[in-house]
Amino acid sequence: MTTTAHALSIPDRVVVFDYGEVISLSPSEASRAALEELAGVDSVRFRASYNAHRDGLDRGTTSIRDYWMLVAADTGADWSEARIHELWVADFTGWISIDPEVFEIIADLHAGGTRIALLSNAGFDFASPFRYSPIARFFERMFVSAEMLKLKPEADIYQEVANELGITCAEMVFIDNRQVNVDGAVALGITGYHFVEAAGLRRFLHSLVVLHSRADR
Repeated sequence: MTTTAHALSIPDRVVVFDYGEVISLSPSEASRAALEELAGVDSVRFRASYNAHRDGLDRGTTSIRDYWMLVAADTGADWSEARIHELWVADFTGWISIDPEVFEIIADLHAGGTRIALLSNAGFDFASPFRYSPIARFFERMFVSAEMLKLKPEADIYQEVANELGITCAEMVFIDNRQVNVDGAVALGITGYHFVEAAGLRRFLHSLVVLHSRADR
């Protein structure tokens, strides 16, 4: 249970989290193996195609079914409609998990009155699960790239988030597991943090609390 003793208060900033491999864990080896088994094609070709078409899915220009049909065309697969749905379920399940330690950091920020938002490169299918999941209560806004027709690290996606939150880029803290996405944010004057593990993130956020306290003196 989160208590005020663990609260992280950063009143002059909005902390914006990525989801995949920050809040969520990386898909497990078992999850990846199950997806490849369902695909029933060469795993190297499958993974190459899976990654190659992801930007279209996350930008909202490729539908979920069309995404899997593109992968099928690349790999020579002849999947039934049922198998396409099974692939989607297996893939989605692999990405929706959470890292409990990061979840607790988010809860501690919320307990401290810190404004929190989400910015994820993700398809339309993640929008409702993000917004209607238990973690959603901590977030002021959840921004999903497919709905914005933009992708990190494009500059205008960060600017749109800042505008929607009513803040300047200098008032945003952005956390992402991909250095290129962090660099894109930092180039606009956003305070960026390259996420590796929860303990390091907590130390970084505590440093912002300390900096804010010193600025108030």
